[in-house]
Amino acid sequence: MRELNKIKCWIFDLDNTLYSGQTKVFDQVDKKMSSFISNKLKISLKEAKKIQKEYFHKYSTTLSGMMKNHKIDAMEFLDFVHDVNLDFLEKNKDLEKEITKITGKKIIFTNGSRAHAENVTKRIGINKLFDGIFDIVESNFIPKPSIEAYKILIEKYKIEPQYCIFIEDIARNLKPAHELGMKTVWIKNDEPWAAEFSNENFVNYRIENLTDFLKEYNELRKN
Repeated sequence: MRELNKIKCWIFDLDNTLYSGQTKVFDQVDKKMSSFISNKLKISLKEAKKIQKEYFHKYSTTLSGMMKNHKIDAMEFLDFVHDVNLDFLEKNKDLEKEITKITGKKIIFTNGSRAHAENVTKRIGINKLFDGIFDIVESNFIPKPSIEAYKILIEKYKIEPQYCIFIEDIARNLKPAHELGMKTVWIKNDEPWAAEFSNENFVNYRIENLTDFLKEYNELRKN
């Protein structure tokens, strides 16, 4: 882990990364996507769910599939699916402390919306700790794991990939980061599609808990 002393930029995924997947926040988003598709295409929820998953696996996000095949208003979709209840999310003082301790730029890189990232990070008390939120709009609606999205991020923030680390719960999204020279961290996710490729060489670290990982890093850095 001492090799991380050279890191100047920390890039974090949002959902199931900066908060635990056990909270099931994204389950709400998932249901809202099915509802949006059902209403927009005038089909049953069962049919909508099938299309949703098909588009997710084919285009990396459901939104991309809906834009390509049905010419939907992307912002209407994002506003609808991220209008979820976050009242149960609690402040995470330990995570706040460890993120505060790390030096360098800190960026959120999400296939979701800026508003969703702002709402989530505010609920858990870390919204003031980041230098930027790079959302699906900022990436010109090009989602992870398309390498083009990562290149747009690098250009926007003028960062050097070899001095960056990317932390994410969907293993395949780490591959482009690794190819560009970043260190990569996979946060364990039990969903088969998220865990796929997690044993590949492009994953440098495999962790259970983000706070514990950052705490270990900060402790080593002190010594």
